[in-house]
Amino acid sequence: MSDFNRRDLLKAGLGGAAVLAGPGIVPVRAAEWTNVPEPNASIRVLRWKQFIQAEFDKFAEQTKKFSEKTGVKVKLEAESWEDIRPKAAVAANVGAGPDLIIGTLDDPHKFPDKLIDVTDVADYLGSKYGGWYPVAERYGKKGNGWIAIPQGATGGCLNYRVSHMKAAGFEEFPKDTAGFLKLCQALKKNNTPAGFALGHATGDANGWCQWALWAFGGKVVNEKNEVVIDSPETIAALEYVKQLYATFIPGVLSWNDSNNNKAFLNGELSLTLNGISIWTVGKTSSDPKQQEIAKDMDHAPMPIGPVGVPTEQQNVLVAYGYKHSKYPKAVKEYIKFMWDKENYDAWEVASNGYVSPPLPAYNDNPVWTSDPKITPYRDCLKRCRDNGYAGDLGYASAAVMGDFVVVDMFAEAASGSATPQQAAARAAERAKRYYQV
Repeated sequence: MSDFNRRDLLKAGLGGAAVLAGPGIVPVRAAEWTNVPEPNASIRVLRWKQFIQAEFDKFAEQTKKFSEKTGVKVKLEAESWEDIRPKAAVAANVGAGPDLIIGTLDDPHKFPDKLIDVTDVADYLGSKYGGWYPVAERYGKKGNGWIAIPQGATGGCLNYRVSHMKAAGFEEFPKDTAGFLKLCQALKKNNTPAGFALGHATGDANGWCQWALWAFGGKVVNEKNEVVIDSPETIAALEYVKQLYATFIPGVLSWNDSNNNKAFLNGELSLTLNGISIWTVGKTSSDPKQQEIAKDMDHAPMPIGPVGVPTEQQNVLVAYGYKHSKYPKAVKEYIKFMWDKENYDAWEVASNGYVSPPLPAYNDNPVWTSDPKITPYRDCLKRCRDNGYAGDLGYASAAVMGDFVVVDMFAEAASGSATPQQAAARAAERAKRYYQV
């Protein structure tokens, strides 16, 4: 899942409805779209709370245009990622609540029988725009049908201060884990430390901890969904992160997804994993100090570990509608409208590239090359593994992620509250509670 080729794209593109031509993807045929919203439809949409105000403003503007075009009334609400997860589960269990949720990762795989079949939406978008990234298809499909439509990923890249990196003796950002550790150690020595969330941060903590586990060959489960996290490869990852943790700013054990943003823009950090929001907020800030920090920033993909391939975990956003909705056709029409390239592109520009697209055809958006600092975020889903790797997505994979099993394992080993061996054994027992039910 860390890369893709022409065969992958044609497979994900629904029967070869697209071909590659030059650097882009040229659609040949779009699936017919015959859906018509129910009369007098009204839907409630719950999505993730914004980190970039312009992104949400454009999303709300596009929603208003949808209502004006179709007559469908939309009540738009926003909650944090952490708050959406339990509300999504409650809605599935009680059969009431939002008609449509735009949440994270494989949460819809916890309750697929409660969700609207959106295969027709996926077929339409996939055939019109040349196919989905394979990892996007993994998140959207259950069996032969689609239960969710990937919106993209709040792409995570390494955010770093260029001047501090150079002062630490590096002219360019390290591309492997060994060089990455040396950089962090040098930054710590210069009192310009790194900092990575080790609290229950849905995007940031899961992102870098899963990366570290996979980079050294560890994984929660194998292809048969057997728990294999207590392994020599996992121990190697834990030993590595224990060394990294020694270079971090104090307090990361309790960080959520907003703490590193604040610390970076306060000048307390030189290196962290984050979306493009730190740079965007900094460069548009009225605070001269934050503007200077943004000018001194750049972004890089996560380093390659001993396994020799990209092993990134990204906070993939997914839209899913509930069968309890009185207006399922309106739900599908809303998704189709918001994902149509013209609307998606305008939203992407407003967000300054905050969401890495799920369809490679969307990579031609000028925002990705408008500034070289944005470009690394374009290909996040190309470098991404799904969080159920190497097994299946479903209740167990979602529960392990939602319970922060991997994050807690790294936090215990890094902080010294458990040895790497103890932390791995405890993580295995926790994972088995979900995979062996």
